[in-house]
Amino acid sequence: MKPFARRLNRIEPFHVMDILARARAMEAQGRSIIHMEIGEPDFPTAAGIVQAGIAALRAGHTHYTPALGLPELRAAIAASYPARARPDPERVVVTPGASGALQLIFAALINPGDQVLMADPGYPCNRHFVRLFEGEAASIPVDASTAYQLNADLIRRHWTKRTVAVLLASPSNPTGTLISGDEMAEIVRAVAELGGVLIVDEIYHGLVYGEAAVTALSHSPEVFVVNSFSKYYGMTGWRLGWLVAPTAYIPSIDKLAQNIFLASSTVAQHAALAAFSPVVQRELAQRRDIFRERRDYLLPSLRELGFIIPVVPAGAFYLYADCSSFTDDSQALALDLLERAGVAVTPGLDFGSHHAARHARFSYANTLENLREGVSRLRGYFTKI
Repeated sequence: MKPFARRLNRIEPFHVMDILARARAMEAQGRSIIHMEIGEPDFPTAAGIVQAGIAALRAGHTHYTPALGLPELRAAIAASYPARARPDPERVVVTPGASGALQLIFAALINPGDQVLMADPGYPCNRHFVRLFEGEAASIPVDASTAYQLNADLIRRHWTKRTVAVLLASPSNPTGTLISGDEMAEIVRAVAELGGVLIVDEIYHGLVYGEAAVTALSHSPEVFVVNSFSKYYGMTGWRLGWLVAPTAYIPSIDKLAQNIFLASSTVAQHAALAAFSPVVQRELAQRRDIFRERRDYLLPSLRELGFIIPVVPAGAFYLYADCSSFTDDSQALALDLLERAGVAVTPGLDFGSHHAARHARFSYANTLENLREGVSRLRGYFTKI
């Protein structure tokens, strides 16, 4: 057999997939499992979006679109940004999910050996995408002192001759924390002065509880911004996202999209147009309020049980909890919670190496009733150990 590509040795599987597979097997055997490991909204796609997708099929919209996306969808995405940060629609590229957007960006930026700075903990696919293009993901340890985010000082201190870009996520997965507008402005200036490119993952921007998140485009047109129809818009299975790129990169992004994806799903793009309708927007805002209610229940409940969560997450639907009061092996704890309590959570090992073994991520993308049951089971579990 021909040897596998060496890059595979540097790309790790999700540990949570083992948890999920075991949870599904247990459910098939009749066990009740409370899912707090899954990182997708539990709501179905809004009816207005689904109806638009069905209408697109019936109208025969089943052929390729331009590689950069339907012009009308690119225009609608651009119009969704506030006036002072609104990009020209020509800078908007529709992609197969945010993952597709990041692949295009890294393909355009990274040469072998180039370095991309990112926070640890952070979403695991980000570092794997960098490795896919023979770059180096330089993970910078962060903690509660910076709200688990990079800042301008950390970026300057970790910048090297090989660094070409910085990747941020605001709100982030797994911590749900947000970079303030003032700090983002400082980061934008720092990366520009260092001669690099800033990439900002904003896929949870709609799911912010309190003051609205401010897009990085408010600070500069020379940043890459990534977003998605998966999280706020509830279209995970439709596999649709977008990026906003500096104008100079668009021809290269177009060329790459033609070769890598050809185009995003035509039906999904037509369906996504309905996501910006007033009816759907009202429904999505109501769902955001429900997520906030869940956060406001689960956060104090986990703290009461003994989990340490020093920063209140401003967005997304995750709590990144320090479980060192109970264990120094969150992977073992996650497996034991599943087997003995019927509660599925994600071990910190999926999100990096900085104190990963003493953290676990809890998702509140589940009903309040199920979250209450999950907390009850956790309380019973920790009472017995």
